Amino acid sequence: MDHRRASNPTVAHGVWQFAAQASPQPGAGPAPSGSKRGWLEPRFHIVLACFLATVTIYVERVGFSIAFTAMASKVGVEEGIKGAVLSAFYWGYAISQVPGGWAAQRFGGERVLSWSFALWSAAVLLTPGSAGNARLMAAVRVGVGLAQGFVIPAVHTVLAGWIPPSERARAVSLTTSGLYLGSAVAMLLLPSVAASLGPAALLRLVGALGLAWLALWRFTLRHGRPAATPWRAMLAHPAVWAIVISNWSFHYAFYVVMNWLPTYFEQVLHANLAAMGTAKALPYLLMFAASNAGGWAGDWLINSGRCGVAAGRKVINTAGFWSAAAALMLMPAARSVTAGVLFTSLALGCAGFSRGGFSVNHMDVAPKFAGVVMGISNTAGTLSGVVGVAVTGYLLQWAGGASQPAGWHQACAASALQCMAASFVFIAAARGERLFGSDATAAEQAAWDR
Repeated sequence: MDHRRASNPTVAHGVWQFAAQASPQPGAGPAPSGSKRGWLEPRFHIVLACFLATVTIYVERVGFSIAFTAMASKVGVEEGIKGAVLSAFYWGYAISQVPGGWAAQRFGGERVLSWSFALWSAAVLLTPGSAGNARLMAAVRVGVGLAQGFVIPAVHTVLAGWIPPSERARAVSLTTSGLYLGSAVAMLLLPSVAASLGPAALLRLVGALGLAWLALWRFTLRHGRPAATPWRAMLAHPAVWAIVISNWSFHYAFYVVMNWLPTYFEQVLHANLAAMGTAKALPYLLMFAASNAGGWAGDWLINSGRCGVAAGRKVINTAGFWSAAAALMLMPAARSVTAGVLFTSLALGCAGFSRGGFSVNHMDVAPKFAGVVMGISNTAGTLSGVVGVAVTGYLLQWAGGASQPAGWHQACAASALQCMAASFVFIAAARGERLFGSDATAAEQAAWDR
């Protein structure tokens, strides 16, 4: 059986503390106490590295949205074509989710992360510097999506092996909150880069950022035979589908807002992104904070004995989805930059809080196959991005353009209704106990208990 790496955690006053240990070889049992092989050995450093990985990929995604919006404005690209190019990324991203989970389980999450960052960074560096050839631009974005689709399943495979159950909500929430901090940093800094250096230079910058992360990533491979994946049982279980449907609805709303937020600020609120300062980053900063708050709240509910695992996940998930749906319905009513930033921040922040529910649940029900279940659910989430981003473009076009409120009302209502529906499915079907895979090995349990 595959033995996971282990470090020696203690928890003092709610803060992780770590004592480094060496990675055990398969079948070797726990590593000797006090041995040390480098800065990636303590699981705090693993979580931090995974956090920086998610920051980086979302700096790239928002950076492309900003760069392409500027390119498209110069050559007069229609909103429908613009939406098609922006959504092209998600076609590739959707295709590679399940293979990403399988590859991470088979070859090791550390190795798969390295492959992914090398490939998508190279593709971004080769992206055309003009929006004139929409087909070529879309093809490159499909390639970037294919490569980035391996990142999240690989990250979750790494976390499932390093993090004990009592800390998983915090670890996952911190790691996934990097998506929103990356978005915030990108919205704050990159419009000025595009304005001063040009959109082509912006693309080169974010591609180089991926290579910089790769230069920091040191990995250790686990060799050994992976456990057989119970595909049929997982795909037939309602608890897995509760996670999948929640992932779809969350990402439908998130990708619509993320990809169309620059257009919303410029066309509806008549704001200049480069001149907005920190205001344009507030939605993502609040999402970053709320995502971590959801993880800590979920762990507190469960570890304090106030509710079981399933109930704790459902409370966090429901609170996030319901409040996000309400905020989404308010977004199109904004008539000032202040109101627009407020409603957008509430929508993304509340959605981020929900990640302490559905986004951790795959580690509850299938810790040995966390990357695979995440790959399945993230496929749904990515397909929702393809659908949502493209449909929003056509809704805006059919309503008379992005400056008309009617199209935004329809787009936000579609996102809100899906969030509400997903919350009811999760309440009905989500589970908190292990459903797939064997119990923790003796080495894992001994390491987690210390």
